[in-house]
Amino acid sequence: MSIERPWLEHYPAGIPTQIDVEEFSSIPAVLEGAISKYRDRPAFSNMGKSITYGELDSLSAQFAAYLLGELKLKKGDRVAIMMPNCLQYPIATFGVLRAGLTVVNTNPMYTARELRHQLVDSGAVAILVMDNFGSVVQAVLKDTAIKQVITTGLGDMLGFPKGAVVNFVLRHIKKMVPDYDIPGAIRFNETIRLGKTHDLPTITITHDDIAFLQYTGGTTGVAKGAMLTHRNLVANMQQSAAWLGTVARAGEETIVTALPLYHIFALTANGLVFMKLGGKNILITNPRDMPGFVKELKREPFTAITGVNTLFNGLLNTPGFDEIDFSPLRLTLGGGMAVQRAVAERWKEVTGVTLVEAYGLTETSPAACINPMDLAEYNGAIGQPVPSTDACIKDENGAMVTMGEVGELCIKGPQVMKGYWQRPEETAAALDVDGWLHTGDMARMDEKGFFYIVDRKKDMILVSGFNVYPNEIEDVIAMMPGVMEVAAVGVPDEKSGEAVKVVIVKKDEGLTVEQVKAHARENLTGYKQPRIVEFRKELPKTNVGKILRRELRDEPTKASAT
Repeated sequence: MSIERPWLEHYPAGIPTQIDVEEFSSIPAVLEGAISKYRDRPAFSNMGKSITYGELDSLSAQFAAYLLGELKLKKGDRVAIMMPNCLQYPIATFGVLRAGLTVVNTNPMYTARELRHQLVDSGAVAILVMDNFGSVVQAVLKDTAIKQVITTGLGDMLGFPKGAVVNFVLRHIKKMVPDYDIPGAIRFNETIRLGKTHDLPTITITHDDIAFLQYTGGTTGVAKGAMLTHRNLVANMQQSAAWLGTVARAGEETIVTALPLYHIFALTANGLVFMKLGGKNILITNPRDMPGFVKELKREPFTAITGVNTLFNGLLNTPGFDEIDFSPLRLTLGGGMAVQRAVAERWKEVTGVTLVEAYGLTETSPAACINPMDLAEYNGAIGQPVPSTDACIKDENGAMVTMGEVGELCIKGPQVMKGYWQRPEETAAALDVDGWLHTGDMARMDEKGFFYIVDRKKDMILVSGFNVYPNEIEDVIAMMPGVMEVAAVGVPDEKSGEAVKVVIVKKDEGLTVEQVKAHARENLTGYKQPRIVEFRKELPKTNVGKILRRELRDEPTKASAT
C-alpha cells in the first residue's frame, strides 16, 4: 500500500518540501558558517554576560585542542557533559564536536544510580561537570571508564567580580554545592588555557559520525543511547530552519532558551537552528525560579521562545509576566509534551503570538511534525511532517491504515537516528525493515496531512516534557524489602501534565508512604519520583499474571493515600 502525502499540497506558502542535507558536512561546518557571517554578533548570553560567535569560535577550538592535545582522545571517543544551561555548555559541546568526538548529554539532576548506568553504558572517557553535581560523579567514578574529570562553577565564565560572587553565594550562602574530592580533576578554565598551547588539527568529520549519544528511556526501563549522527542533526536543523520560513530573520533573532540544552528539543531548535540564523540564545539556568525567569525576560527584547506546556503555564501565572513588552516576539514553539488548549489560548491573549505546537522524539533529532508558523489559533494538531520527512499511520500488523483511522504514528526521514547504542534488538524493534521509526504514539491524519495524537501505545508517563518509564520506577521501588508488588502509572497533574503514582502491595505492614518517598529521592531524579503512593491488598492482573496498569491509571486517585 503506497503512502498518502496530502501535506505536500497543503504546505504553508514558501516552505520547500525537500531540504539539502548535503549543504553542511557536519555540525562544526554549520558553526564555521555562522562564525564567518556573524563573528561580532552575540551568540549566547547567561546571567547578563554574552559571548560572540568569534569568542565561541576561539574558546571551543581551545577546548577541542585540549581534548586532543592534552588528553590524547581519539576520534569517536565519548565525552559526557553534565551541566545546566550556562556559557560553558555551548563552548564545551562545540569543542567536543570539533575534535571529532561524541557528546554524551547527561542530566545534571541524575542520581548516582542513573549516572552510573549512563557513563558505563556509553563508555565515556571524560566528563565535564558543574561543581553542584561533583559529589554524584565522585560516587560512581570507580565503576566507569572515565579517565579525566573536568569541573567548573556556574560563575566561571561570567568574569570578575560577578563570577566570583555567583560561585561564593552558591557554595556558602545557598549551600548548593555539596563537598566533593576528585583527585586529578582539572578546572574548565584551565583546559581553555592549556588548549592555547596546542594547534587544533584538521579533523575529518562525516555525516555518518555519531555527534551525540542522547539517552532516552525504554519500555524495559533501561535508558538507552540514541545514536544521533551529524547527518541527523544537520538534517533536522535544515528542516526546522526551512519551516520557520519568513518568520525568522537571519542575524536579527534573539531566542529565550529555558529548556536545558542537554534536552534534544532545545539542543536542536535553539542551539543549532538559531546558530545557523546567527541568532542569540539567552540561556536560562533555572527556569523553575519563575520570578527570576520573568526578571530575565524583562532584561532585553526577545523575538522567539521555546518551551513545554508547563513552562508556558508557569510564566502565565507569574506576577509581572503580563508587563513584558512582547512587541518584538514573533515565534513561540511548544513541544516535549502536549500543549493544552487553555494554555495556548491564554498565551495568545497575553502575548499576541500563537503558541505553535510541534512534535518530535529523541530518535528524530527531534522535529518530525510542526504546525504552520502563521497559524492563527491553536488547532489541537501536532502539525504536518517537516520537509524531506514521511509520516504514516500503521496498524498492529504493520499495514498502513486509511485516512482518519487511528494507528501507530511512524516516521521516516534523514533525521531518524542511526539506532540505539549497542542495542541491536531494541534498534530492530524501533526501526522496521523499510526504515520506518515506530513512535509508540497512537495518532490519526486528516485530509490536509495534519496529524493528531490520540493516545500513547506505551505506558510511558510524561512529566513536564520528560519521559518517565514505569518499569524503571517499579524496579527502584521493588528494591525495598517491605515491597511485595508495585505498579507505576501516570495521573493527571495541573502543574506537570502528569505525575507519577505508585500502587504497592506491602510485604512489611510497617512500610510507610514517607519511607517509599525517601527511597525514591535517593534513587530517582526529581521528575521521576512518585508524587502519590497508594497501598493495596492486591493489584489488578490479567489471567496470566500481568499487572493491568491501564486499570490503575483510569481509576480516580485516592486522596487519602497521597
